Amino acid sequence: MCELPLLSIGEDHRLIVANSVGFAFGPLCWAPISEIWGRKLSMLPAMFCLGLFSIATAVGKNAETIFISRFFGGLFGSAPVSNVSAAIGDLWHPRVRGTAITFYAIAVVGGPTLGPIIGSALLVNPHLGWRWTEYIEAIWTFTIVGITFFALPELYAPVILKRKAQRLRKETGNQALYHPHERIKLSPRTIVTKHFSRPLIMLLTEPMVTAIALYASFVFGILYLTLEVFPIVFEEHRGWSPVVGSLPFGALFIGVCAAIFINLANQPRYARISDAAKGKPVPEARLAPMAVGGFLFAIGLFWFGWTATPSVLWISPVFAAAFIGAGFNVIFQQCINFLVDTYGLYAASAVSANTFLRSVMAAGFPLAAPPMFHNLGVGPAMSILGGVATIAIPVPFIFMKYGLTLRKKSKFAPVEED
Repeated sequence: MCELPLLSIGEDHRLIVANSVGFAFGPLCWAPISEIWGRKLSMLPAMFCLGLFSIATAVGKNAETIFISRFFGGLFGSAPVSNVSAAIGDLWHPRVRGTAITFYAIAVVGGPTLGPIIGSALLVNPHLGWRWTEYIEAIWTFTIVGITFFALPELYAPVILKRKAQRLRKETGNQALYHPHERIKLSPRTIVTKHFSRPLIMLLTEPMVTAIALYASFVFGILYLTLEVFPIVFEEHRGWSPVVGSLPFGALFIGVCAAIFINLANQPRYARISDAAKGKPVPEARLAPMAVGGFLFAIGLFWFGWTATPSVLWISPVFAAAFIGAGFNVIFQQCINFLVDTYGLYAASAVSANTFLRSVMAAGFPLAAPPMFHNLGVGPAMSILGGVATIAIPVPFIFMKYGLTLRKKSKFAPVEED
């Protein structure tokens, strides 16, 4: 096989953009599919295609093939991110759902922090190389698809009840048995104009989706900018090898895991508030940990920026990275919790609207990272990011105060008056 040389810095960032753009537009398809035909059908075929496009990237002999296959990899790979959180909402009662989301978020947020470590180890291994990052991704993807094909039942209540109604009609002959989900009229026009457009409609017309998506997307964009500074700080400035230079990403993962304790600490309080509301979800009760996460995130950014210089012992920016990881994961988890609590049956579309906006920002922000950090310096550039994060600290408190008012304006999840 002809070995494609490593991509240049510019091509590498365009590759990130291609993948992120695919990741942005994929949820606009997968969430509506899950709300028409169910969670399982919306995820497993897409994941199978992700495995195929991972192989296509691995065997690609030119940059164009790799860009295209990574775009479609992002497009199909976004299906679980769109729908798993909604499926958790199908499976767990609001009183205990926060615990499930907490551990789910470890995979979503923690996985990318371990990716650079695994990737650099494969890259420097003379018997493997960068193509094996894609081969291993394909192997894992096909393995998970195989397991979930047999082990994952359908979880979306309208689809389950529709199938039950169809079965009972066949068994009893009683044609009066039906579920409203059967009466959905599907045509190419309605699928596009009503169902596939729902995430974008929610993003543009649902005040709570818009507010949460903007907040989560700015935080996500800041995180992506921060990830770009790690090679600069630890490889360029300190002269560490690629594998050793990627190990500080492990501190981000430790911070991501530490966020578990912050979010779980809110569960008893949320359960009491939910019980007082007669078991109904109370999205605003999810926001106290988010406020803590905002402080941790801002502190970590400032701390990292001003201790990143080689004259400061490496352990200081590594500890700061743990604060960044913890703060971000707390914010991410509670944003997902809030949307699932609020939108119920339309949670997949609400989460997809959020995923779309943050993926668009994730596509653009890394392009600005190299000139920003090289021209301004790590300390001043990180201070700008820390300043933006500091400005965003009041956002959870604003949501606590006005969240119910914004939710009352919803057309997809009207608030029931007591």
